[in-house]
Amino acid sequence: MTHDNLLAIAALVPAGSRVLDLGCGDGALLAHLQQHHGCTGYGVELDDANLHACVQRGVNVLQLNLDLGLSVFADQSFDVVLQIDTLQHLRNAETMLRETARVGRTGIVAFPNFGHWPNRVSILQGRMPVTKRLPYQWYDTPNIRVGTFKDFEVLAEKNNLHVVDAFGLQDGQRVDVWPNLMAGTAVFKFNA
Repeated sequence: MTHDNLLAIAALVPAGSRVLDLGCGDGALLAHLQQHHGCTGYGVELDDANLHACVQRGVNVLQLNLDLGLSVFADQSFDVVLQIDTLQHLRNAETMLRETARVGRTGIVAFPNFGHWPNRVSILQGRMPVTKRLPYQWYDTPNIRVGTFKDFEVLAEKNNLHVVDAFGLQDGQRVDVWPNLMAGTAVFKFNA
C-alpha cells in the first residue's frame, strides 16, 4: 500500500487510541500512529523480517498466526483494530472479521478492490489483472482470495457490523463516488 494511502487510513484513527494492527507488516502505520497521533498498542505479524523491521521502528509486535484467531486478547481490549491488506491473505477471513469486532471497539479494514475498473478491463480481455495494487501474476499471488467493495458490504451486513464509514482510495485520494468502480483500495470503518 502506498504511503499516501497509509496516511489516509491513519487519519481515521482517533488520537490517543489503543491500537491493534493485524498483519502489521514492517510496522510503518503503527509507528506513524505512535509518533503523530499519540497512539499506543501492538502489531501482530508472522514474518521474521517484518518482525525485525517493527522492532527497529520501535513498534511493539507479537508473532502470531492470525489463522489461529485472537484468543490471546480480551473482548474490547483495543479502541481500534486495523486489518490493512490482511483480509485477503487469511484462510478464515470471516472469523477474523468477527474477532476484529470482538477485540476492538472499532475496526478498520482495507484491501485491494478487485472491482476497480482496470481489473474489469483485464478480465474482459481474458486475463487476470496485474496492477500496482495487485502486482502478482495469478499463479504466484500471496492472496488467497480477491474481493470487491460491494462484496465487503454484504459480508459486513451478514456479520451484523455497523459500517460507520466506507470509501475507496486511489493514489492517496478518497473516492466516495462509485468506489467499487473507481478505487483500487476499499476501506471500511465499522463497529459491532
